[in-house]
Amino acid sequence: MKAALVFAALSLVLTGCINLGEKTKIPAVVYYVLNDPVPATDPAPLRADAQTLLVLDTTTGSFYDTDQLVFSSSAGTRGQYQFARWTERPGKRFADLMRTRLDRQGAWNVSAAGGYVRGDMLLDTELVEFYHDAASEPGQMRLVLRAELVDLKQRALLGRRMLEQQVPLTTYDAAGAAQAANLAVSRVLDALSAWLTTLQ
Repeated sequence: MKAALVFAALSLVLTGCINLGEKTKIPAVVYYVLNDPVPATDPAPLRADAQTLLVLDTTTGSFYDTDQLVFSSSAGTRGQYQFARWTERPGKRFADLMRTRLDRQGAWNVSAAGGYVRGDMLLDTELVEFYHDAASEPGQMRLVLRAELVDLKQRALLGRRMLEQQVPLTTYDAAGAAQAANLAVSRVLDALSAWLTTLQ
């Protein structure tokens, strides 16, 4: 009986369920802001013939609908950084950055969908992939965006596009992943803006 109690106590110590006096240092959670690092410039004047573009919030798969940074250590797997978070969920934040970028171009009268504004076009986007591919050091940030533009007056799909960016990390850690994510967002927004211009 005594041996069983000693064994149980040893098991609890090894699994970290009890502490024998030594304080373990747990890293603090670091919060990263997802940004579009394009240098700020004065917005272009709104074109006289600009149509109203309603922009839906960007959707994500359920695993990416989180404030945690996601990584993949091998093909077909996903994990989440333990001590790294986004300040906002990527889908919502990406939509805000997208509206800001499109609005500053002056080619569209941009508005969030779902309000009282009636639009000419509707932009629907989905973050299909958004993770740090860490299969090799330092890895790369992978972003895949699906975009669809709909003519609301004609009720017709004008175009659908898959936009993809893979940005190498400069450091093999969450900070490097966040920095690469910002650059990936900027490049995808460049490609999205260029594609939408061809559909005007």
